[in-house]
Amino acid sequence: MRFFYKGLLIASVFSVAIGIAAGVLDEEKRGVVTYADGQVKRKPVEVENWENAPVNTNILSGDKVRTYQKSRAELDLAQLDIIRLAPRTSIDIVRLYQETKEQKVKTEIKLEQGELWASVHEVEVDTEFDITAPITAAAITGTVLRLKVEEDSTTQLKVYKGEVRITNAPEREDLKPRSLVPHEVPGPHPIPGPHEVSLEEWIYIVQSMQQITVDSKGKVVSMGKFSKEDKDEKDSWVRWNQRRDEKRAKELQNEMDF
Repeated sequence: MRFFYKGLLIASVFSVAIGIAAGVLDEEKRGVVTYADGQVKRKPVEVENWENAPVNTNILSGDKVRTYQKSRAELDLAQLDIIRLAPRTSIDIVRLYQETKEQKVKTEIKLEQGELWASVHEVEVDTEFDITAPITAAAITGTVLRLKVEEDSTTQLKVYKGEVRITNAPEREDLKPRSLVPHEVPGPHPIPGPHEVSLEEWIYIVQSMQQITVDSKGKVVSMGKFSKEDKDEKDSWVRWNQRRDEKRAKELQNEMDF
């Protein structure tokens, strides 16, 4: 009888230990709202209605987050990565640092509409961080970026620091990445007659201070460099993000020094 109780005690302690470990793991995997201005709402996967999401609201895998007119939000994901939402933006947290069958830790965020700013730490070999849009998918390797989806699904990606691989065919693994660096244009050549043209599938590497714009059909309509002096780079949304990034960098540096 004593042996039975001893075994039961060991099993109970073991179960508690697993529960604590799982709790720590869940704590590491979740995000939190660190800034909310105006109407910011969250929709957990198991509920039908949207809930208010003030500062300190937890964000988990499967959640959706949206901002309304004249509203902004900032999400700190596991104290590693920052996602900020411009007004009238909706995202779906498809996965948040979840382990895949290939034993990789994957995060996938879908930008359904609007505009987001992302500051993502350097991604390890066994880690994946993807931001998808209705027409494209972007694989992040550690960068600062800005992604915008218009009402007609036209998508623009701007990379401020680092490198992003963007494609209109995420299911294809055989595509060779192309660079946005200008290449030599071929000379005159015969033009074939009328024929059905299928959409070209592509993957591009977008590096620091480069942009790419894709239309609603998945066709690249512009690409190349952009400048900090561009009018679009001087609006309040960009300036606000830059200030938030600078503040966060100082806070992280202070923690390291401490």
